[in-house]
Amino acid sequence: MGRQNASSSEGFILVGFSDRPRLELGLFVVVLTFYLLTLLGNVAIILLSTLDARLHTPMYFFLANLSFLDVCFTTGSIPQMLYNLWGPDKTISYVGCAVQLYFVLALGGVECVLLAVMAYDRYVAVCKPLHYTVIMHPRLCGQLASAAWLSGFSNSLIMAPQTLLLPRCGHRRVDHFLCEMPALIGMACVDTTTLEALAFALAIFIILTPLLLILTSYGYIARAVLGISSAVGRRKALNTCSSHLAVVSLFYGTIIYMYLQPANAYSQDQGKFLTLFYTIVTPSVNPLIYTLRNKDVKEAVKKVLGKGWVRFFVALSGFVRMGFDLS
Repeated sequence: MGRQNASSSEGFILVGFSDRPRLELGLFVVVLTFYLLTLLGNVAIILLSTLDARLHTPMYFFLANLSFLDVCFTTGSIPQMLYNLWGPDKTISYVGCAVQLYFVLALGGVECVLLAVMAYDRYVAVCKPLHYTVIMHPRLCGQLASAAWLSGFSNSLIMAPQTLLLPRCGHRRVDHFLCEMPALIGMACVDTTTLEALAFALAIFIILTPLLLILTSYGYIARAVLGISSAVGRRKALNTCSSHLAVVSLFYGTIIYMYLQPANAYSQDQGKFLTLFYTIVTPSVNPLIYTLRNKDVKEAVKKVLGKGWVRFFVALSGFVRMGFDLS
């Protein structure tokens, strides 16, 4: 019993890439750069969506929710990651690990559902444009956003305690740089088949169901676009949806690979790099993909901050795109 409770009193050791010090130094610079870009881009979207009346639409309301989510997600995980990458101390307290696990799971679940909500918004905009403002009224938008946040946090409230309470027989070394559920399950010294089955069942609800709704929405959108006779109209409809599709592909590709298979089905290094991707890359490119090249946002920046800042944001979008291409 004493060995099983050791991790509770002493915390965990996040191994990360400690066996490759040069890689850690390079990762520190990369992670810090992407973190600052994430904060800058997403905070800008939140402020512009609040300050400019032209952006008080359902689309930008959901984008502001996504940006707030990305800021919370990265701030809840990256500072600890930077601390561990920079110095020899790789420890994290039990409470710190529990909080990190809870919010990583919760905010990841929120994003899954929120992306489905945004797909529905695009479906209404393309397939029912004349009724868009009637259907997507502020009350419904608030209810849909609330449902996304509630779903993610409820899922985490089930899985995080179950994962943390697994007996580990004194094992404290987490072969990861975050308190990730697959890594913590892999440390257990008991059979975890039941817990993994529960995780898979909840993943169907929180990951696959939203994905099915997204694909259904875009099936209707594709049919509507094919029915548009004007090439300009088709291009406008596709531009409306292409950003969302790009983010869905980036996010769901890594999430499905991480959480819809047993914890021991892939190498730890694969899991680490996949986690790096959806922890630092996806949140930083979301502002670029969605809005930094958007005419409405550029006009909002011009109105709120002046023409000089428009050129700055255009340059920033090019820099982020170049960094993403290199990654």
